Amino acid sequence: MSGSPDPVLDQIGPALSRLRRRTPASNKDLSRNLVLNVIADAPDETTVGGLAVEMGVAQPVASRTVAACIADGLLRRAASQADGRRTVLELTEQGEAERKRFAAEQRKAFEEITAAWPAEERTQFARLLIRYGADAAEWSRKQAASRD
Repeated sequence: MSGSPDPVLDQIGPALSRLRRRTPASNKDLSRNLVLNVIADAPDETTVGGLAVEMGVAQPVASRTVAACIADGLLRRAASQADGRRTVLELTEQGEAERKRFAAEQRKAFEEITAAWPAEERTQFARLLIRYGADAAEWSRKQAASRD
């Protein structure tokens, strides 16, 4: 499967880059949404350090973003249930509401962008994009584990 001669595969990187640039939101919203989704999607408790790894940023960058989310009432710090000495991050009700608001905006944009597509293609693309995201997250975890 690797090294397919199909030249369309060479356009994946530029296409994903264009998608990131065209997302209908401010950079503040994008950063906040990323943080909220990483914490909500985490299978276990999330620390600032773990968040930094998942986001692919330095810990001070993650710390500043977390501090802004806490100030905005979207996150709270809590004692770990597994190890009371650790501090973990949790979504607040307002954080969950913000996450849902942003998801609704993204769905609306997706529906407008793909309005001329046949319904089955729209649904198939959405499923494949979700699958790609899940597989990319797993791939990223394996890459990080192999570096450790």
